[in-house]
Amino acid sequence: MRTLNTIGLANVQAVYSGPEGDLWELIMGQQIHIGGFASSMDLSAKAGIAAGSRGVDLCCCNGAGMRFLLRFRAVGHMTGVDATDLVLERARARCAAEGVTARTALVRADVCATGLPAGQADFVWGEDAWCYVVDKPALIREAARLVKPGGVVAFTDWVEGPTPLTPAESDRFLRFMKFPSMASIPDYRALLTDSGLRVEHAADTGRYAPCIDLYLRMLTEQLTSDALRIIGYDMDLMQALGGEMVFIQGAAHAGKIAQGLFVARKPA
Repeated sequence: MRTLNTIGLANVQAVYSGPEGDLWELIMGQQIHIGGFASSMDLSAKAGIAAGSRGVDLCCCNGAGMRFLLRFRAVGHMTGVDATDLVLERARARCAAEGVTARTALVRADVCATGLPAGQADFVWGEDAWCYVVDKPALIREAARLVKPGGVVAFTDWVEGPTPLTPAESDRFLRFMKFPSMASIPDYRALLTDSGLRVEHAADTGRYAPCIDLYLRMLTEQLTSDALRIIGYDMDLMQALGGEMVFIQGAAHAGKIAQGLFVARKPA
């Protein structure tokens, strides 16, 4: 597992409380994850998310994943957990605007120690967000604690691909993305197994590189003015951000960074 000890929760909270978070939402939409709607449909289908079920979204951000599940999988209730006040405020406002407040609960807490009751959720959910968590073993243990016997832990995440990053590439990527660590698919498989879960899916979705290509095209061909507005029309910063995105694009096409999809079931 790749780690960068100089990055922690405060750095992540700063991202999603400021213009950097707004920039990600500009290019990725409210579903701030690789593949958007198609990725959510794929994950929910592989996990067998059932109508009327109850789920917990760890690192729920603005609640887009929760609203997707309520609308398109007819989930009965979603509890979202996040540690950043601004995104929780946005989640509450957006859930209210879509008329789903009564079917949601939003909790400000450490996703590694949520304080939620054990064994009550039909599923635990996450989309491209657990890369921001420092202690991934504790996160997986908490997900396993929350889900009831027979339930599933289902998530996607940014992972190291089959071609290893060099140490310099790893440090550059983690520093830019504000990831304290990044797992590989085998890393997550081992963590899920060690937490007593039976892994049903653990694979590269193949969506990462094409989506990074799309985001770069959007920034350079359509959304340049919008992006500049968000960062205060700082052209030097725009060029620096573009350079980091081009670096990520190259790493993605070299098989060094990917989106992993995971579904693991708690034995009944």
